[in-house]
Amino acid sequence: MYDLSKKTVLVTGASKGIGAACARELGDAGAYVVAHYGGDRSGVEEATASIAEGNKKLIAADFSDLDAVESLWREALAWRGRIDVLVNNAATMRFDGGVDEPIETWDEVWTETLKINVEAPARLLRQAVRHFTTESGGTIITLSSWAAQRGVTNPATIAYGSSKAAIHAATQTIARAYARQGILAYVIAPGVVRTRLSEKFAASQGGEEKITSGLTMGEWVPPEEIGKLVTFLATGKVRHLSGATLDINGASYVR
Repeated sequence: MYDLSKKTVLVTGASKGIGAACARELGDAGAYVVAHYGGDRSGVEEATASIAEGNKKLIAADFSDLDAVESLWREALAWRGRIDVLVNNAATMRFDGGVDEPIETWDEVWTETLKINVEAPARLLRQAVRHFTTESGGTIITLSSWAAQRGVTNPATIAYGSSKAAIHAATQTIARAYARQGILAYVIAPGVVRTRLSEKFAASQGGEEKITSGLTMGEWVPPEEIGKLVTFLATGKVRHLSGATLDINGASYVR
C-alpha cells in the first residue's frame, strides 16, 4: 500500500471511468483528493464515497470554458494551500468528426475537442508548473492514449487522437524543461479501457466482440489498474521515470 497521506491531488474528470478509478485509488492511499467533474455530480460522489469527508473536495467545472478551468485551479489550491499532484484526465471524444461531415460539423468537433482536451489541461499544466516552482516541485500525470502514437481506428475520431498527441507533447516538454526545479511529469497511454467511452467506440467499430478479438490478452484494461499506476506515480518514488510514456494495453501495442 502506498502512503499519500501528506499529498493533495487534483484529479480531473473524476465522475466516471479512469478518473473515478484514480480518485478511489488515491483516496485509498490516504491522499487528499480534489475530484473535478463536469455535470455528473452523482458519479463523482459515488467515486469518492469511500474517502472521508475531510479528505475530499468536489468541484464542478465546464472544460469548454477556460475561465471555469482557472476557477477550478484556484478553488482546488485554496482548499489546502497546496497541490502536490495534478492528474490531467478529463477529455471528450466526438464520433461525428469524419472527413465526409459538413465543414461546419468538422470545425465544431475540432474546436470543442481542442478546447476540452488540449487548451483546458494545458491551462492546468501552466498553473501547476507556476505553483510547483514555488513549492520545491510537484508531479503531473497526463492521461493520453495509444491513439497519440498509432492514430485512431475510427477516422471520425481524428480530432480526439490529435488532441491526445498534443497534450502528450506538452507534458513531455514540461518534463524536460522543469526537471531541475523538481517537477516530475509522466504520460500514461492506455489502450482499450473498460469505460463507457470505449464501449461507445466499440459500437462504432462493429461491436465489443470485434474489438476484443484484436487484443492480445483478449480483454479490456480495467480502469482500476490505471488508478493503481497513477497512485504509484503520485508517490514520486521513481523520479528518473519522469518524461516517460507508460503504455498500458495488455501487450496489444508494443513499441
